[in-house]
Formats: sequence, C-alpha cells, structure tokens
Amino acid sequence: MAPNVLIFGAGAIGSIYVYILDQAGANVTAVCRSNYQAAKEHGFEIMSEKFGHVKVKSSVVRTVEEASGQEWDYVLVCSKAMCGSRPTTAEILKPVVGAKTAIVLLQNGISIEEEYIEAYPSNPVISVVVYLPATQLASGIIKMGDLEYLEVGTYPSDAPSSHKEAASAFCDLIKAGKGHAILYDDVQPRRWSKLIVNAPWNPLCALARSTDVAFMNASPQATDVVWSVMKEIVAIANALGYAEINEEEAAFQLGRAKARIPDKGIEPSMLADIWLGRAMEVEAIVGNTVRIAEKKGVPAPGLTMIYVLTKALDESNARQRILKKL
Repeated sequence: MAPNVLIFGAGAIGSIYVYILDQAGANVTAVCRSNYQAAKEHGFEIMSEKFGHVKVKSSVVRTVEEASGQEWDYVLVCSKAMCGSRPTTAEILKPVVGAKTAIVLLQNGISIEEEYIEAYPSNPVISVVVYLPATQLASGIIKMGDLEYLEVGTYPSDAPSSHKEAASAFCDLIKAGKGHAILYDDVQPRRWSKLIVNAPWNPLCALARSTDVAFMNASPQATDVVWSVMKEIVAIANALGYAEINEEEAAFQLGRAKARIPDKGIEPSMLADIWLGRAMEVEAIVGNTVRIAEKKGVPAPGLTMIYVLTKALDESNARQRILKKL
C-alpha cells in the first residue's frame, strides 16, 4: 500500500520532495501557505540539473487542519526550524500526527528535535540533514542544481527498533523516487559536520549583507574570523563525544569557500532572509550551539559574539515587520 505523506512547508526544499515522493508512488499532500494558489492551479515546476525540467501536481492544503482526518505515515517538516517560537511547530502539527506517524525533520540546526520528542514521545522522530541548493524563483517555480542528498537517522540514536525501521523505510522511499538518502545509526555527527559551514557563514553573511566571497574579500582578517568560529564548532562537537568532527574537516570546508573567490560566491539562507525581511533560524543554528558550549564549558567567544549580534538583528527585523503592518 502506498504511504501517505504530508509535507509541511512546500517552499524550495519541500517542493523538491513533493516531486521525489510522488515519483516514488507515495500519496503526497503539501501544506502550502504563501504559494497555495499557484500550487493549486499549476502544481510545482522544477528546473533541475539533476531531474531536468519537470512538473508535479499534488494535493495541496492551506493549513494543517485541512489535512486532518487522515492517517499519515510520514509528516515531513520542511519549514525553517524556529526554535523558541510559540506555538511550536510540533504543536501546530498536532491535528495530523497519529499514533504511528513518523515525524521527519528536514531542517538545519542543532537540538531541533526536542520539541517533537516532548510532544510525541511514542512516535518515530527522524532527523535529516539536507544538502539541496534550491531557490523558489516565484510561487511554485523552483530552481535547483545537481546536488541532492539526505543524511538520515532516528532521534535519539538509541530509539526503538520500530523507529529505526521507519527511518530505513523512509530512505527506501526517497531512493524509489530517484532521490539520495544515507541511513546512519547516529545522525547527530552529520548535523555537526554541516554546522561547521552553517554556524559561521549564515550569520556572518547576514550581518555583513555579503556573499561568502565578498565577506572574505572585505578585510584581511575576515577569513581568520571564519576559521576561529569553525574551530569552536569542532571543539564543542568533540566535547559531546563526536571525535570524527575535526579541524581537518573544517579546513576542507573553508577551502571550498576560498575556491569560490574568483566568483561572486554564495548567499546563505540567512542572507536571503535578511533581503526579504524574514525571520532567521538564529536559535537553531547559533543559539542552541552557544548554550551547548556553555553547558560543556567550552570557550566559544567568536560564536557567542555572532549570536548576540545576529539575535539583535533578527529582533530588529521583527520590529520592522510589525511596524509595516500598522
């Protein structure tokens, strides 16, 4: 029997997985907010170096409540991880989480799973690290490159065997749709690996209103600042027991950014949020990391300064959004 999959957040990332899961034969419904009308009338149009120029039309709803009354095998959370927001995303999803629903988090950040574990202690919570550069050019129109893969594991890593089976079945479903998914017994080190890139570049580029290349070119000290923050991330991960997260990996990631210097560079998601006046994933990417460092007694002065500044910027933007509504 084809699984029923609800996708919460059908932006650039969510739309791609609408397509992949539809190709896998799943019954897919997407919760669309800003792009509901376009998705309802025309579906999703994807211009991809991996999949080609494709279109997919699935069932769409405006709200989670509209999707209630059906048994969902998987609920994919593809929205931003806005830790500390009220109501929490876990609370918003309550109408669609049944006794056997697996909650799949396709989101950035560290310690993003806790609100779901607290709300649904018996349900499988599947934590996913996403590598998928994609942009929604207009409502329902998405551009992506040739990279798409998921790193998947249960949360916590010692979850019951039935939860492990749900994670494995999810990977099989992605592969059936010609997507790429790797199952890990413990996926948290993979989150820290991605954080080596996200924690410095996202907030620094947002604060500077610059691409990564423009940031490095702005001053002789810029690259050293990025490197120092990367080393702080490595130290925090090591304090948690993730010895595989090391300075060699950090140097590799910094080298990738340096290799882009002849070009314009890339715009991380927080920079895109700043340009559009949207809330940023400050707590998920930076705040939670700073709190873990404090708890473990790991000095992180660079990351702490970045957090303070980015948090203030995010709240300033929130005030501006309120003023525009008045």
